[in-house]
Amino acid sequence: MIREQKKELRKTVKELKKQFAEGDKIRQSETIFNKIVQLPVFNNANTVLLYWSMPDEVLTHKFIEEWWQAKTILLPVVDGDNLRIKQYAGIQSMKKGEHFGILEPTGAEFKDLDLIDLIIVPGVAFDKNNNRMGRGRGYYDKLLQSTKAYKIGVCFGFQFFEKVPIEKHDLPMDLVVKA
Repeated sequence: MIREQKKELRKTVKELKKQFAEGDKIRQSETIFNKIVQLPVFNNANTVLLYWSMPDEVLTHKFIEEWWQAKTILLPVVDGDNLRIKQYAGIQSMKKGEHFGILEPTGAEFKDLDLIDLIIVPGVAFDKNNNRMGRGRGYYDKLLQSTKAYKIGVCFGFQFFEKVPIEKHDLPMDLVVKA
């Protein structure tokens, strides 16, 4: 039942994304990150785990470029069914990943997850109780269970719902920031 609800919601959001203009995506992404930089949890963070955005996600590339020399910026690398974490060291240190075709950092793995202060998490949908629904592969569910870092979900306005279907392994965010 819940899996079917998730499948339907993913389909709905996918259709909404198709109607979303590129200019609106850029503006809303900037709005989201302008809100994040005003948060004490961001300002006090030394190590931030972000994600290198895919074309249909809240855009992170500009934000990463703005902050990677002021804070330790980490990015996930897909490794089978898991995410490994690597430090971002500039665009020249990135290569195209094997699984989703997005750029991934090539340096050494960052293993001390206790040093991560803040994680900015993408998702397909979020709700008013800070619940997150991802793409269904469970990458972030596993990763988030292994850290105590503050978790901020980011989404466009049309990805925010009254309630999203959740299962026991789905971890809520500490905060959801939307445009």
